[in-house]
Amino acid sequence: MKVIGFNGSSRKKGNTACSLNTVFAELEKAGIETEMVLVGKEKVQGCIACHGCVKSQNEACSIEEDPVNEWIQKMKAADGILLGSPVHFSGVAGTLKAFLDRAFFVSSVNGGLFRHKVGAAVAAVRRSGGISTVDSLNHYINYSEMIVPSSNYWNVAHGLTPGEMEQDAEGKQIMAVLGRNMAWLMNVIRHGKAQFPAPESVAKTLTNFIR
Repeated sequence: MKVIGFNGSSRKKGNTACSLNTVFAELEKAGIETEMVLVGKEKVQGCIACHGCVKSQNEACSIEEDPVNEWIQKMKAADGILLGSPVHFSGVAGTLKAFLDRAFFVSSVNGGLFRHKVGAAVAAVRRSGGISTVDSLNHYINYSEMIVPSSNYWNVAHGLTPGEMEQDAEGKQIMAVLGRNMAWLMNVIRHGKAQFPAPESVAKTLTNFIR
């Protein structure tokens, strides 16, 4: 089994990376392969609402000048997905959000590429805004019918300078517990599929308030 983690920070060894690596360490103890993708250093355009992915149905965004389509396939191939972001104005880092908007829209219009994968979100923050950031990341996960493991508190670690979250004992524990619970849940799903097949996917019912 494999978990792919997406780091929304531009810092390869910043506190977001440290948080994700703490989760990874527990996954690796359980024999689960991990890979981290550094999203924050890339130039990623936001969704332009062209609906090209709806028309093509080829599991790809029509924008091809950045790595988003490659990342979508990594997510499709993985058993679990981790989303990690630094906190920018109490929200998700812009480059990561641009990627997620496109990736999850492609998934939703191509039969639910991430459905029933195990998914979790973490945030690294100096002081406050971590909970709202994790909440925003969870919107993508919940919309996609992914299955969410929990920890023993909100998935937020604190630190200002790169690596400072290593001094946040509670934050470290939160990430470690998340990693152990994620590994356990992935194994339960893996071994339970044969006895308990997943429910069939249903076509999305779309409504709005204009009649």
